[in-house]
Amino acid sequence: MSFFKKFFTREKEEDLNKGLEKTKESFFSQVTKAIAGKSTVDEEFLDDLEQILISADVGLNTTVKIIDRLEARVARDKYLNTAGLNEILRDEISDILAENHTEDLEDFLLPEGHKPHIVLVVGVNGVGKTTTIGKLSHQFKKKGKAVVLGAGDTFRAAASDQLKIWAERSGAHFFTKGMNVDPASVAYEAVNYAIHENMDLAIIDTAGRLHTKKHLMDELTKIRKSIDKRMPGAPHETILVLDATTGQNAIEQARRFTEATEVTGIALTKLDGSAKGGVVLGISDQFKIPIRYIAVGEGIEQLQVFNRKAFVDSLFR
Repeated sequence: MSFFKKFFTREKEEDLNKGLEKTKESFFSQVTKAIAGKSTVDEEFLDDLEQILISADVGLNTTVKIIDRLEARVARDKYLNTAGLNEILRDEISDILAENHTEDLEDFLLPEGHKPHIVLVVGVNGVGKTTTIGKLSHQFKKKGKAVVLGAGDTFRAAASDQLKIWAERSGAHFFTKGMNVDPASVAYEAVNYAIHENMDLAIIDTAGRLHTKKHLMDELTKIRKSIDKRMPGAPHETILVLDATTGQNAIEQARRFTEATEVTGIALTKLDGSAKGGVVLGISDQFKIPIRYIAVGEGIEQLQVFNRKAFVDSLFR
C-alpha cells in the first residue's frame, strides 16, 4: 500500500466526497442537461458551459481558459458525449491546478532545515481563521510535534479567547501579551518563545480586519519584519484563510491580501457548505498560489491537506 493510500483513509475520502457534494450536484447536473441530445460542441453549449463554470465561481478568466482548451481538445479528438466531456474537463482542471504550484500533498508534514517552523496566518474575521489554526495545531500535535499558538490578533478579545481554547483542546502551548498590544511585538516574542522552548512549530494569528490596503500592508509588513528580525528567513509560510461559501468575495479578499503581503498558500474553509467549489480553481489560477488545506466539515479531523489528484477524482466521481 502506498504512503498516500495510508494517509488518505476511507474516512478522509468520505469526508472529501461529502465536502464536494453540493458542488458536484450543482455542476454536473447542469453539464448533463446542457449536453443532452447534442452530438457536437456548438456555440449554445459553450455559452451554457461558460455560465455553469461562472456560477460555480470558477471566475471569468479561468472559465475562458477552460473553454478555449475544451474547444481545442474537441477539435482534435473529434468526439463529444457526457463521459468524453467530463474526461476533458477533468484533465483541464487538473492541469490548471498543477500549473499553479498546487501539489499532491500527502500529509501534514514540516519541512526540514530549520526549527521552529514559523507560520503566519492571515484572513478576515468570520472565515474560520482561528478554527483553522486550531485544527492545524491538532494535526501536528498528532505527529508528536511541539506547537505554540501566538495570539497576534490583539484587537478582539474573542479572538484570543478562542485561540486559547484551541490551544488547550489540541495540547499546544499558548502565547499572548494581552489586548491592544502591538501585533508585531507579539509576533516577535512568540517566535522568541518558540525558539527558547524548543518548539517545532509556531502558528501566529493576525487581526482579521480588512482595513484600507495601505494600513493592511503596513501592519503585515511590520509583523513580517519583526518575525524576520528574531529569526532570519521567517515566517516560512504565510497562509491566507478564505471561506468557500463567499465565492467572489473570497477572490476579492485574496486580491487584497496578496497585494499586502507575500502569501505562500491558501486554506479554504467551509467547502462542504458551498455549491461553489469552483472557487478553488479561480483562486489558484488567478493568483498562482497553491491550495494547501481544505476544510470539508466542522469536526477537528475535517481539515485536510489539499491533494490535487484526490480533489479531482472526488469531483468527477
